[in-house]
Amino acid sequence: MSGVKRIDPRRPYCLSPSGLRRIVLGESGGAGFQFGAMARPHKKVKPRRTHEPAKHWHMAIAHSNRGRLDDHAREAVAASAILATPEIGVIAVILGDLHEDIAALGADRIVVIPELDAARFQPQREEAVIQALLDEYQPAQVLMPDNMLGDGDLGRRLIAKHERAAAATHVVELDRQHVSVRWNSGTIFAKSILPRFVLLTPGTVDIELPFVGAGEQTAPPQISSVTEVCRDLGLEPTEMSDIALEEADFIVSAGNGVRNVETIDTLARTLGAAVGASRVAVDEGKLPRDKQIGASGKTVSATTYFAIGISGAVQHLQGIKSCRHVIAINRDAGAPIVKRADLTVIGDAEELMQALITRVEQARNQGEAGEVER
Repeated sequence: MSGVKRIDPRRPYCLSPSGLRRIVLGESGGAGFQFGAMARPHKKVKPRRTHEPAKHWHMAIAHSNRGRLDDHAREAVAASAILATPEIGVIAVILGDLHEDIAALGADRIVVIPELDAARFQPQREEAVIQALLDEYQPAQVLMPDNMLGDGDLGRRLIAKHERAAAATHVVELDRQHVSVRWNSGTIFAKSILPRFVLLTPGTVDIELPFVGAGEQTAPPQISSVTEVCRDLGLEPTEMSDIALEEADFIVSAGNGVRNVETIDTLARTLGAAVGASRVAVDEGKLPRDKQIGASGKTVSATTYFAIGISGAVQHLQGIKSCRHVIAINRDAGAPIVKRADLTVIGDAEELMQALITRVEQARNQGEAGEVER
């Protein structure tokens, strides 16, 4: 498995009262902190969607990541609840661990299957488990996120297996009677009767529902041994230089204050980070154009952004607005990047980079820090 860190789109964070995003180490925020993409005021307890025993079912299927669902997966569960009538129950099938309560998404029953997480490719076993659940609950509708993380692939395999069942992919609108997809290069909508299998595009459903589900945990079905026709070879190691900046979780970026590009390359390798640059550094030929970050370059969403010798022009700050933590090294304590940074070190970029490289290597030699996996 590759040790290269990529952006985790499901990573938890909280907002401080001033609006700064902070990493969350536990399951609850400190005083004045709230989880989520936006700080929301305290809300009243929501009512149960239905108290009637389920006569029929809708099923949502999605992979989790590190025990959490991303917004796309949440939309699939919420869509199942939105389409359900009082006599229809909603069962959420989560492939992978689940460390959160998804009753707020309208799930009445929750089946968690930890051994089927997206990190392992086992299509035959996935199909066998899902088929057992389909046979048991006979859901009228099966909703899944249409993505490239495993759900879209699984959804299409299920559609192919149930060739007589109606299906729709890339769905952008739906109600209890119809679904719509974009057609003719997105210029028009094509509408069809609501099929059994529905694969949703991101942003189709609002996950803020006015009700909650029962949220009862249900044991997964017992499946006998399944013979896989393919073999999972794992992930190939990837060098940070080959990772697109949009996917990098840790970026060391050079600005006009960096005199020696070799030093920043060494620092990036030492820290296991990708290398970026400001427009000034690119225009001076220090780094190639595909490393440029900013309004006229790439917009990044790294957990950690290390800005070295970058003043922080408006265009550059626009490119890093989604970064979680910004660390800056700069000679000027009044530079705009200082206001954006969570931590700033005032000093010479070359001296501080060399000192940091030496300290990190010393810490590894003394066992205080682990090696960066290649």
